[in-house]
Amino acid sequence: MSHFLLDGTEVPFTEGDTLMDAAQRAGHAIAHLCWDARLGSGGACRLCTVRIGGQLAAACTTRARDGQVVENRTPALDALRLRLTQMLFVEGNHFCPGCEKSGDCLLQATAYDLGMVDMHYDMQAPSRPVDASHPDLWLDLNRCILCELCVRASHEADGKDVFAIGGHGTGTHLLVNAPTGLLGDSALSAGDLAARICPVGALLPKRRGFVVPIGQRRFDPPESGDDHP
Repeated sequence: MSHFLLDGTEVPFTEGDTLMDAAQRAGHAIAHLCWDARLGSGGACRLCTVRIGGQLAAACTTRARDGQVVENRTPALDALRLRLTQMLFVEGNHFCPGCEKSGDCLLQATAYDLGMVDMHYDMQAPSRPVDASHPDLWLDLNRCILCELCVRASHEADGKDVFAIGGHGTGTHLLVNAPTGLLGDSALSAGDLAARICPVGALLPKRRGFVVPIGQRRFDPPESGDDHP
């Protein structure tokens, strides 16, 4: 089997793998928000930017090659990721303590991992609608980070094309494919992959808020006796 070096560690891969595919399969973490093993490559968030031979590349779209030397967790790359993460926070409304995705949110976990302690940029505090028209799901565009996972899942896995991205610049936003533009009038079902793939708290099921106790959520730190708060 072929290998590439990721921060000095050999990572095996098979023909056609991206750097992200192979690294995740081998248990190595590369920061990401728009990648999911069940979908094709996205390249939307750029958090997975790595350095190969002095050049920057997205790990989720770059094919692995035998003998590649890939830098991932360097101070310079982590600084870049930190700024991207801070921009995502200030471009939306992410109040983690009041969000039921807290502890299971990939954006929040990334911020913790990068040591984010402030926003760095001025908050934009946009006013975006919350769509509660669906009987089983609700959509809060204040938390949407435009990762396109729901767009791709609806197209690639569900075959429904419920979501799309519209607008440009700061006006870029998620669109719902329905005559009214409302989730309740779309073809989305609670069992669809698109309904379950959101890495943040933008698309969530109704009547299931805060069902997982603190300490048991996916990104909660392990308990360490009585020293934890």
